Amino acid sequence: MADTTDVLPGLIGSAPVVEHFRDGRFFNPGVAEHDFRTALKWMRNRNIGPWRRWVESTPGPPPPPLVEGAALRATFVNHSTVLLQTGGLNILTDPVWSRRASPVQFAGPQRHRAPGIRFEDLPPIRCLLISHNHYDHFDLPTLKRIAAAHRPVVFCPLRLAAPLRRLGFADVHEMDWWQSQSWHGMRMYCVPAQHFSARTPFDRNRTLWCGWLLESPHGSIYFAGDTGFCNVFSALRNRFGSIRLALLPIGAFEPEWFMGPIHMTPEQAVEAQEILGASTAMGIHFGTFALADDGETAPVERLQQALAIREDRAPFWTLSEGEGRLVP
Repeated sequence: MADTTDVLPGLIGSAPVVEHFRDGRFFNPGVAEHDFRTALKWMRNRNIGPWRRWVESTPGPPPPPLVEGAALRATFVNHSTVLLQTGGLNILTDPVWSRRASPVQFAGPQRHRAPGIRFEDLPPIRCLLISHNHYDHFDLPTLKRIAAAHRPVVFCPLRLAAPLRRLGFADVHEMDWWQSQSWHGMRMYCVPAQHFSARTPFDRNRTLWCGWLLESPHGSIYFAGDTGFCNVFSALRNRFGSIRLALLPIGAFEPEWFMGPIHMTPEQAVEAQEILGASTAMGIHFGTFALADDGETAPVERLQQALAIREDRAPFWTLSEGEGRLVP
């Protein structure tokens, strides 16, 4: 059980009193949202890059049950799902094992490859980090399955605790940006991201979105969730110093004129690593679901091009699904 030292935001009725909340909805301060007309322009002029219909792959080996002490191991499952293992704790980010990122399994974005780790091969999961409620990050069938099989603690942004409890999670900690809680020797910070939330056409921005900064004596871990390029990276560097591992999204960035406010380009992810002072970065949010107009291989290709001209050589990994590595 985490102990709380930072209080939750004040409430007026059921409405949180926060600087990024107004008239029943959250927002990104200083960022203009696209309107329906702009979204329609994108939909009418889409130029989607190529994706293979299905990529055959063999699941990766079962991860170790535990990774003890200061060692840190990261396993890329798929999309934004990463297994983090350190200090005898197993932490999972935005888990999705479903066939589609959709409210139904007969329509909507379909995965182009299987998860890199079989669900049955997961080690005991002690903690879930949830960034926001989009279907490719907040997958109800997977979450319900994890609640029944593992019963982990869950850290989530504002207004997601209630649906998580309905799925069977008993230990849920809902936080606003910059709030934190201690948990098993780490400090779990809910940090800003530049994105949005929605699960229907009628609930846009009714729940908060975020990233997570895990501060520990052995180095900080940053899970960005989904975010556009923004000043949160410099704010994190100023507050926490250099970061040991940063999980940074690199996909769903085209067309850049439309996706730019909510999704980074691979080049911006490289810049974000530099700003964060991350000793190691790892790409996420690519290769599984075709969510924007960039093709299947575009995120990794552009990332490699950006890294080829970078002066410093801090590693920026793009792991295969199911691949795990020890982080220096």
